[in-house]
Amino acid sequence: MKSPNRTPLRSGAAPKAVEQAVARLGAHIATARLRRGMTQAEVAQKAGITRPTLVAVEQGRTGTGIGAYVAVLWALGLDHDVEDVAAPERDAEGIALESARLPERARRPARLDDDF
Repeated sequence: MKSPNRTPLRSGAAPKAVEQAVARLGAHIATARLRRGMTQAEVAQKAGITRPTLVAVEQGRTGTGIGAYVAVLWALGLDHDVEDVAAPERDAEGIALESARLPERARRPARLDDDF
């Protein structure tokens, strides 16, 4: 059941680059399934999703939840790189921006006097 506040991303609503990336991912998933000789029903069952959801994944529909994509990748044994997609240590731009905000030098700590 959909949350009343959740609106799926409709086709044409996403930037063209996003739609193209999701379409490529869907095509790659379909190719991987076919190479493994698995039916859509088999992959859907293993991933814990419905066959229509798998069809949406393979068609690269942007309104299909990321959980469905990851579940299908897992079912095909292709999930090993998913956790690295936005890994902070691989975010070169973010690291550079963070470094630019750091002070150039650190202040010396105030000398503490232990006279009481």
